Amino acid sequence: MSKKPLILGIETSCDETAASIITENDEGNPRILSSIVSSQEEVHKEFGGVVPELAARSHIEKIDWIVQKAIDKSGKEIEEIDAVASTAGPGLVVCLSVGLSFGKAFSSSINKPFIAVNHLEGHALSPKLNSNLNYPYLLLLISGGHSQFLNVQGLGKYKRLGTTIDDALGEAFDKTAKLLGVEFPGGPQIEVFAKKGDPNKYNLPKPIFNKGGCNLSFAGLKTAILRISKKIKTEQEKFDLAASFQKTIEEILYKKTKIAFSEFQNQNITKEKIFVVAGGVAANKNIRSMLTNLCKEENYKSIFPPMELCGDNAAMIAMVGLEKFKLRQFDNLDYPAKPRWQLDEEAAFLKGAGVKL
Repeated sequence: MSKKPLILGIETSCDETAASIITENDEGNPRILSSIVSSQEEVHKEFGGVVPELAARSHIEKIDWIVQKAIDKSGKEIEEIDAVASTAGPGLVVCLSVGLSFGKAFSSSINKPFIAVNHLEGHALSPKLNSNLNYPYLLLLISGGHSQFLNVQGLGKYKRLGTTIDDALGEAFDKTAKLLGVEFPGGPQIEVFAKKGDPNKYNLPKPIFNKGGCNLSFAGLKTAILRISKKIKTEQEKFDLAASFQKTIEEILYKKTKIAFSEFQNQNITKEKIFVVAGGVAANKNIRSMLTNLCKEENYKSIFPPMELCGDNAAMIAMVGLEKFKLRQFDNLDYPAKPRWQLDEEAAFLKGAGVKL
């Protein structure tokens, strides 16, 4: 029996220091042997957001033992590793540089191939870690730094259908939480607050709701939340605002996803219509439920990564590394960090906004 590839993945694009070892089973499906994620919530809590220099310093302090822990937990030896995959972008350049430099040095020390990975591609392929996923498929990537619809045609083949013209959805959740007095990272807490509130209490704006195709906008919604939050006097009003925000987001995503479905179908002739939702916000149970129901209405198969793989992790980076390893797509050790690395390099940009409306 031939040896299965063994890939080390490293992720340091923002404030998670992560390492993972994955391989394949006898059927050729990916198998996670270890996935270690060290959060920096306590480091950044007092600042209400990620401080790049502090994040980078924390990565430097942790990266060595996080990688060693991932190797130890996998039950494998260092010399058994076949390739090292590190996130090269997008993200905070000072943070990216830590994992990228460590990955290069590690691959050089064991004389094995190095693979630079796009963090967004990691999210895009993350459902392959727990499901048989065939190309092409429509991807909704919703995280703290990105919100976009992508036509995923194969490894390295992505066509952007829509994106946010201003803020990412995850950022909108975190900023709303901060305005409601929730400590960083507060985004996930919005869902908890929303369960206690009246979703019809506040009529919030839905920017570019009736235009712009499946592009998204959340800046105007955040401004409305800021204005209303200044008048809030009770805990119940906080819950009501959170519930109204959650409902508004669901309505926006429902309509924009239906538009994305149509655009995806216009671009692809495929028997099976697959819709993948990935990124940190994909862990929001209300959003998952709403999108699952929409897929049933539109005859799409919905696929989500496991909850623990929605946020930043190294297993998804190793997953891309595994796919590239099998195609012998390796990178040189002088590969640079790319803080603004897009999945669709050919996407048209509107001057000053980043999208085509």
